[in-house]
Amino acid sequence: MRERKVIAPEELRAQEEICGRIMERVTADGQRPLAMVDTYGCQQNEADSEKLRGYLALMGYGFTQDEFQADVIVVNTCAVREHAEMRVLGNVGALNHSKKAKSGQIVCVCGCMVQQQHMADKLKHSYPVVDLVFGPHELWRFPELLEQVQTRHKRVFATAPSDGAVAEGIPVRRDGQVKAWLSIMYGCNNVCTYCIVPYVRGRERSRLPGDILREARELVAAGYKDITLLGQNVNSYGKDLPEPVDFADLIRMVNDIPGDFRIRFMTSHPKDATEKLFRAMAECEKCCHQLHLPVQSGSDEILKRMNRGYDSAKYLRQVALARQYMPDLVLTTDIIVGFPGETEEQFSDTLRLCEQVRYDAMFTFIYSKRVGTPAASMPDPYTREEKQKHFDALTALANRISLEKHAAYEGQVVRVLIDGETGRDEYNLSSRTDGGRLVHLKGDPSLVGRFADVKITASSTWALYGEIV
Repeated sequence: MRERKVIAPEELRAQEEICGRIMERVTADGQRPLAMVDTYGCQQNEADSEKLRGYLALMGYGFTQDEFQADVIVVNTCAVREHAEMRVLGNVGALNHSKKAKSGQIVCVCGCMVQQQHMADKLKHSYPVVDLVFGPHELWRFPELLEQVQTRHKRVFATAPSDGAVAEGIPVRRDGQVKAWLSIMYGCNNVCTYCIVPYVRGRERSRLPGDILREARELVAAGYKDITLLGQNVNSYGKDLPEPVDFADLIRMVNDIPGDFRIRFMTSHPKDATEKLFRAMAECEKCCHQLHLPVQSGSDEILKRMNRGYDSAKYLRQVALARQYMPDLVLTTDIIVGFPGETEEQFSDTLRLCEQVRYDAMFTFIYSKRVGTPAASMPDPYTREEKQKHFDALTALANRISLEKHAAYEGQVVRVLIDGETGRDEYNLSSRTDGGRLVHLKGDPSLVGRFADVKITASSTWALYGEIV
């Protein structure tokens, strides 16, 4: 077993002391400075941004979404696809305007994108607007890095390669009072040939069950009703811990916390989603019968070249077993179209699998080459136009099945958690079923944060519509 690296409590206390020094400095004129945190990518990035805001609040900053008002801007980036990186670079470049208008503004870029050396170099040489760059492994010492920029008036880059560590006790500032992200582990040991995540997020590191449960109890006590357990592959939870505990065990522990709340999780890897997990989901009354199980392809040859660790037959057996335990299971997936060398026949295998499984929703992507991954050097004779044709066919299938699945809800009464306002007149409230389906409602805004029984009156490809009963 690889030794877990943990940031010592005294090191985190030192960061809090730095927060105090920064607050004294930036509020010395009696004015409260403002910060803006702009987040791209996955739920783990959202959870990381909550920690960044937690630190900034401890430093005395208020928050804004206007870059022209912000004294500190933090851009938390994603590296999974090229499109996300291009968006980040375009938006970071545009911050030249706010920096010229706002004297002393500090621009920070962090997250997965900058952990790639070529992207850190690009920011260093082509984006002088950026003052601070740091990767995911350095988030715990954000105050220290920011203070260096503020006091030395020099650019700081902290993107050294690392397997990462676990840091407990970083302050968190969450948006909203209904739904919460709860990270249970970090990093990934699965080296899928197309994926950059293991290179930028590091090796798997599980948090101790006691630390997770303490945070979960705090969330429940604070009134959160929808708690999502996060990990790049939650099914690997506990493999690096000294005590014998796995993800199914952890779900049962969280389920035992008193209170009326839901448990969700992201994301499961099919190669090690087990019957024990499905049984725990079925037996824990607070665990939603919702499973995101990324298949990526229906072709066994493509799955092998992706290094996914399963074939289509194993995947289909898992789906059947999960539905045996949970007949009402809501199942979603990720699929990559146009993996290097994917043929028409191999793509047809994906269409057939999707027709057989009938996902409630599919998140579909055209393959994006990631520098440093094995797939980046694989021969790829097919054009973007050919891949787009396949992508369009897959999304048409996904939309048809989703429309059919949603139509089947009409006339049913379902339990939902009302989680926000839409800003619209006709359906002014948004809510989610236990299976994560979006339901638009009309009602008093005071209902936000409450569970309700709703009769579904209409549906579309993307959402359900209902009335409270």
